[in-house]
Amino acid sequence: MSDFTSNFWSVYVTAVTVIGIAACLFLLWFSGKAKAMTAHDNTTGHVWDGDLREMNNPLPRWWVGLFVITIIFSAVYLAFYPGLGASAGKLGWTSSGQFQAEIAKGEADIAPIYARFDAMSAEDIAKDPQAHAIGERLFMNNCSQCHGSDARGSKGFPNLTDADWLHGGSPEKIMETLNQGRVGQMPPMAAAVGSGDDVKNLANYVLSLSGSPHDSVRANLGKSKFAACAACHGSDGKGNPALGAPNLTDDIWLHGYGESAIINIVNNGKVNQMPAQVQKLSPAQIKVLSSYVWGFSNTGVAK
Repeated sequence: MSDFTSNFWSVYVTAVTVIGIAACLFLLWFSGKAKAMTAHDNTTGHVWDGDLREMNNPLPRWWVGLFVITIIFSAVYLAFYPGLGASAGKLGWTSSGQFQAEIAKGEADIAPIYARFDAMSAEDIAKDPQAHAIGERLFMNNCSQCHGSDARGSKGFPNLTDADWLHGGSPEKIMETLNQGRVGQMPPMAAAVGSGDDVKNLANYVLSLSGSPHDSVRANLGKSKFAACAACHGSDGKGNPALGAPNLTDDIWLHGYGESAIINIVNNGKVNQMPAQVQKLSPAQIKVLSSYVWGFSNTGVAK
């Protein structure tokens, strides 16, 4: 209810709830007091299948008691828990508060397990069998959906087992990525490059940087157009980890390989996002996970 700028909805919900409970109580009372017109044999006069008659008997007392208990329970519940509009209830309970309490309890329970890793380096953690098992589970639960269970990624999702890192592959940089997330953005560059033919020449020049199959004539024509790309990728095309600009000379293609794929990215740009994990994982978990991921391309232990 705090999302609204006025208290209308709070009053509305409160009114509907209170009137609904009061109506149930009134109907229960009224049904016990009202007298239906009956025949001399205490039937309502309704007959089905020739001999099935509807009797006019009152509700059993235990059934009425259950209705009363339900109404009393609802009143007590609404007094102690949120339910009447913006009222928080006497106990001040919230689902988010309970969630945070359960998270805190879970972190307290596992703190002794992670405590032994506090003073260990990333290299030692990556080689530790217990840390490896924990890191594997963290990776499977939080990273494998995008990077794959083998961490080799797929189109648009980086391979974590090679030495190609967009933002740096040190344990500190991996931890930074996990904490803050990453947003990689390449703007459409066709206008800066020139005509459609210029874009095609540039694509072939980019392919030539990694020794990939290309049209050498077009590559030579596209070399001068690479100036529009050098600001991020560098004049040598080796990229810039500070910007997350990929190395174009290593024959690793995150968003597709070949002339058409490069032309598409130059024309339309590309945005990629890695969500931050700091809200999901504790600092100790992020340290173990970053060491586990670092181990993919450095020690071979986590592979």
